[in-house]
Amino acid sequence: MAERAALITGASSGIGLAIAEMLCSEGYAITMSSRRPEKLEQAAAPLRERGHQVHTVAGNMALEEDIKRVVAEHRERFVRLDVLVNNAGVGVGAPVGEIETKRLDLQLEVNLRSVIIFYRECLELLKAAGAEHGQALVVNTSSISGKRGQPWLSVYSATKHGVVGFTEAMNKELGTLGIKSTALCPAFVDTAMTDFVKGSVPPEKMIRPQDIAESVRFLLRTSPNCVVPEIIFARPDETF
Repeated sequence: MAERAALITGASSGIGLAIAEMLCSEGYAITMSSRRPEKLEQAAAPLRERGHQVHTVAGNMALEEDIKRVVAEHRERFVRLDVLVNNAGVGVGAPVGEIETKRLDLQLEVNLRSVIIFYRECLELLKAAGAEHGQALVVNTSSISGKRGQPWLSVYSATKHGVVGFTEAMNKELGTLGIKSTALCPAFVDTAMTDFVKGSVPPEKMIRPQDIAESVRFLLRTSPNCVVPEIIFARPDETF
């Protein structure tokens, strides 16, 4: 059994992959999950080549049965769970009068509903880690849109506000069990998800995925008495 194990969703690229790489460097065995199996395997291969323990499980985070399968495979492979990273997300912009119900539901399911289901399905594993060392950690990727709503991204903003609120609730509900939760709230990060805005905000002016991963490394190093409910990442030309 691994001494420490983590599960990361949305792990095949961007923020999720950067966090997966960081956790491997810290000695964690990891389960990486994302929707596209071929992309997931491409992301995992270099980590395995460097000798890290990496398990991959493709799944659609909009489907409850897929979430349950991801957790079950992680439990079977690694027995324990010390860090859960709810990073999978999707954003679809539209003015309010043109919001399509299908895309509305997708964002609610992936960005918010999946986070709640992962907590439920992982709770016993997290409680066991919390009882052992008081440092079970859940990291939930929100957005700066989860702190201030954005036009044309209203549904995305609402789901990310929900992630922040749910994270706050989980700290109050699970904190005494040695389970800490943090919502990450970044502005534009240089990933495929921000391609739509790179005509006006060049990639070199964006936050790096590694910046987000380093914040998670910091969280791993805090004492059991220190809870960080959220971290906001802004660019130098922004005011918050």
